[in-house]
Amino acid sequence: MDQTNKKRLKIGVVMDPIDSINPKKDTSLALMLEAQARGHQVAYLEMKDLFILDGEAKGKLTWVKLFDSQSKWYEVQSQEEASLGDLDVILMRKDPPFDIEFIMSTYILELAEAQGVLVVNKAQSLRDVNEKVFTAWVPQCCPSSILTRSKERLKEFLKKHQKIVVKPTGKMGGQSIFVIAEGDINTNVILEEITRKETEYVQAQAYIPEIETKGDKRIILINGEPIPYGITRIPSKGDHRGNLAVGAKAEGFKLTDRDLWICRQLGPILKEKGLIFVGIDVIGDYLTEINVTSPTGIKEIDHFFSTNCAAEFYSCIEEIVSNSKTKLS
Repeated sequence: MDQTNKKRLKIGVVMDPIDSINPKKDTSLALMLEAQARGHQVAYLEMKDLFILDGEAKGKLTWVKLFDSQSKWYEVQSQEEASLGDLDVILMRKDPPFDIEFIMSTYILELAEAQGVLVVNKAQSLRDVNEKVFTAWVPQCCPSSILTRSKERLKEFLKKHQKIVVKPTGKMGGQSIFVIAEGDINTNVILEEITRKETEYVQAQAYIPEIETKGDKRIILINGEPIPYGITRIPSKGDHRGNLAVGAKAEGFKLTDRDLWICRQLGPILKEKGLIFVGIDVIGDYLTEINVTSPTGIKEIDHFFSTNCAAEFYSCIEEIVSNSKTKLS
């Protein structure tokens, strides 16, 4: 889209408290800064600011000025309670846990969609696409896996694969992820705890040894198309988790043929579901997670390759909004 003729958009960003972010690496802030640089207005919201009144999705909008600074990264310009339908775009960037409160917020955002707002990512798809479980829709890309509450099924899966990774389905950043090897004397207690005595589903995958030497790759897809570069997160010594939040080290890489093949398998599904901004995790040759709630990593990719992932994102968003307005006119 021609930047000189583009419409100035009103963009709302639903996120965790803006005071609590790390401005050096926060993806939400990077997206907000790029929106401002392109002449768009940016409002900040927390989940507590969203509500429905007499069938209308509304919110407390805090309009902000953003700064690329480690000491002061935002300044409040004004606040108002308004219809979410007054916005052009809402970015849903609230971190998990994926719980009933998160689900409630998606109902409000779905109503905002009905009022004409582009919600990224699509509210219904945020509910439908669990970040751990949705890998089952592309099994050809994934390691052997199982979703179950049953301790016995998990133990059978462990016996078959000798070493497995067990994950809760609603957390992020490496929280409560366990690696279990056959014969581990803590197996029973780990499985009892993570399934809450077989009352909650967990995802288990065959262990991929490449995590130890090659790390966990983060790949960003925008409207189903991958950024050609990503970051590899190498676990810190004595840890198995490739998450920057728990001390993993980031390195840049160019996507391999296998990475691109995985993206081709997954991309059309994401696009069909309105999942415009997605981060996938790949270990070795295998897709392990599909992150749709608040994907991160663009600051690190930009650092290694002098790219501007946020600019690519907004070029896509501006085109979608322009096309939708054209159809309505």
